[in-house]
Amino acid sequence: MYAIVEMAGQQFKVAKDQKVFVHRLDAKQGSKVSFDRVLLIDDNGKVTIGAPVVEGAAVEVKVLQHLKGDKVIVFKKKRRKGYQKQNGHRQHLTEVSVENIVSSGGAKKAKAKKATPKKEEAKKVEAPVKEAGTDYSSMTVAELKAVAKEKGISGISSMKKAELIEAVSKA
Repeated sequence: MYAIVEMAGQQFKVAKDQKVFVHRLDAKQGSKVSFDRVLLIDDNGKVTIGAPVVEGAAVEVKVLQHLKGDKVIVFKKKRRKGYQKQNGHRQHLTEVSVENIVSSGGAKKAKAKKATPKKEEAKKVEAPVKEAGTDYSSMTVAELKAVAKEKGISGISSMKKAELIEAVSKA
C-alpha cells in the first residue's frame, strides 16, 4: 500500500515505515503529525484518485529529527568579464517516518466549514441598502454600486469609489 501525499508544499510517494526528508515542519521531535492532502492511494492494485484530494484519507507521520541538508554551492560566472560569485546554503529539513496510511477519516467536516463563510460573504454583497447618515467610506466598491443601483443612479460602471460615495450620499 502506498500513497501520494502533499507534505510541506511538496508531493511525496510514501509507504508504511518509510523515512522521508521534508522541508522543516513546526512540530516537536517525537510528535505525531497527520497530513490530509492525499492525492492518490494504491491499496494492492485498488487505486483511488482524488479530485483534487481523496475524501477522508490521511497519512500519519512521526517526526524523528530536525537537521540540515548537504551544502549546496551556487556559483555564477560571466566569461571574459572578470565576474565570479560563489555562494552556498544548507536547507533546513525534518526527517519523518510514515506510521500509518488511513483511507477513511473525517476530512469532510473541514470542507463544510470552509464552504459556509463563502456563502455568507456573497449574501453581504447582495443587498447592502444603507440609510442616510451611514459611513459609505467603509463599504467596498461592489457594495456602493449595489446601493447606487437601488437608488436608481445611472452611469455607475465607470465611477470610481470617491465618485460613487458622492453620488450615493447626494441621492
